[in-house]
Amino acid sequence: MFPKEAIYVIGDSKTASNNPIMQQYNAYFVGLVVDTRNHEILEAECSSTIPLTSKFIKSLFIGRFMHEQEEIISEIESRYFGSSQKALIVAFKNALIKYNQLITG
Repeated sequence: MFPKEAIYVIGDSKTASNNPIMQQYNAYFVGLVVDTRNHEILEAECSSTIPLTSKFIKSLFIGRFMHEQEEIISEIESRYFGSSQKALIVAFKNALIKYNQLITG
């Protein structure tokens, strides 16, 4: 399904305690499959309570590149108005830190 050069990283964060995601998962997660040859995000998934949310999040990440951090965050801020917007940004930044650690060894 994915090239053998692809890796999976997951970033996590917290969101408001009254958020249904926190009540269901106790954390917020974003998982990214990234091609290490060119840093392209091949697949994305997040902890969500509504399937449409997950589909929309995918559209924000798939086909983008990990080094486009500011552009991705800007797009999240201008297009995603779910209650977990900040949690998504923090989770992405967390995944990016992990990815950079893996890439640089």
